Amino acid sequence: MENDLKNTVRPTQTRFSFGATSAIITNLGIITGLDTLAHPKLSIISALLVIALADNMSDSFGIHIYQESEHLSKKEVWLSTLTNFFARLFVSSTFIVLIILLPIKFAAACSVIWGLLILTVMTYAIARQRKISPYPAILVHIIIAVLVVAASNFIGAFLIARFQG
Repeated sequence: MENDLKNTVRPTQTRFSFGATSAIITNLGIITGLDTLAHPKLSIISALLVIALADNMSDSFGIHIYQESEHLSKKEVWLSTLTNFFARLFVSSTFIVLIILLPIKFAAACSVIWGLLILTVMTYAIARQRKISPYPAILVHIIIAVLVVAASNFIGAFLIARFQG
């Protein structure tokens, strides 16, 4: 019975956690990399919308093809594809709302906090389900996200300084 429960819960959690994590890291990279442009709101919202659609569809399609190659059932393949797509779309939408509603510097800071909070909650839930201590996993995931944010911010600032007159 416990194995049946694990097998039905794990795929759903896996599908959602992949899509949400991908959306968090990608969106934070864009927000922190572009927040110093001349027109940051328009640039960031445009980039987030492109990512929410094009990159999301690309990842979802990649998952679809991969799972087909693993000979999973048609139902499982489509469930994974759609869950990933909608998880990423939902998470990306929350970042877009923050950028639209808040002043850009505050929105960027709130986005980082929001993204790290979602990542922490997901990591905690997964660790608890696996019956392991969540804190080492949370620390590793936060460090990775912070490195992405720092690298994106550095690259964005460098490129803007180099090419913006």
